[in-house]
Amino acid sequence: QLYDLMTMAFKYQVLLCPRPKDILLVTFNHLDAIKDFVRDSPGILNQVDETFRQLIETYSCLSAGEFQLIRQTLLIFFQDMHIRVSIFLKDKVQNSNGRFVLPISGPVPWGTEVPGLIRMFNRHGDEVKRTEFTTGGNYVTPQREGSFDLYGDRVLKLGTNMYSVSRPVETHMSGASKNLASHAKENIAPNPLAKEELNFLARLLGGLEIKKPGDSETGFRLNLFTTDEEEEHAALTRPEELSYKVINIEATQ
Repeated sequence: QLYDLMTMAFKYQVLLCPRPKDILLVTFNHLDAIKDFVRDSPGILNQVDETFRQLIETYSCLSAGEFQLIRQTLLIFFQDMHIRVSIFLKDKVQNSNGRFVLPISGPVPWGTEVPGLIRMFNRHGDEVKRTEFTTGGNYVTPQREGSFDLYGDRVLKLGTNMYSVSRPVETHMSGASKNLASHAKENIAPNPLAKEELNFLARLLGGLEIKKPGDSETGFRLNLFTTDEEEEHAALTRPEELSYKVINIEATQ
């Protein structure tokens, strides 16, 4: 499952690269993260820096066409992989069928212009006519190009820790209880992905060997909250129509 997560995360990064050469910036983001892990180990840090230098030496001189060939080769490898990842589904960047949703707005690739203008030239290279058209998205020009040096601002966020972005905690009860009650009927239909995750959890629990110390009762207590206090608070503020009893999972079956 970890391999599947890494595979789909990298596919997402390659797919969303604004231009083929930015694959190198994604790789540098990966290596920047590794350098941060080993910053207290000078020996390993030197090895990572040496890897950096070799990457710069090997790939920085490639043409846009060669980078495009690398990108196409990677995407051919990933094209039949449509594994659903909860964080992508939650952020609406992946559909329920496992395919990624490509944005139609945002910054355009470095070195290109915001779409919306057609220029026509004569055979002498002189501009003779301009035509504007309405685009389907809101495009902006990037402020600067990401750094391809050993140290620098990569600008591109693809390849950085996708879990570091602050996300709203679903257990936080915001707004009036009546708003939650109004959505209660919408949430009656079970999420098939959630059911599969619970089934997987049950299989994991069923595969564990439990040694029974004396006559003490065995079992599992699954806390889906960060702290017990948070769980108690959610239980107190949860509307009555959304409350459920304890669910027992028979893992041995």
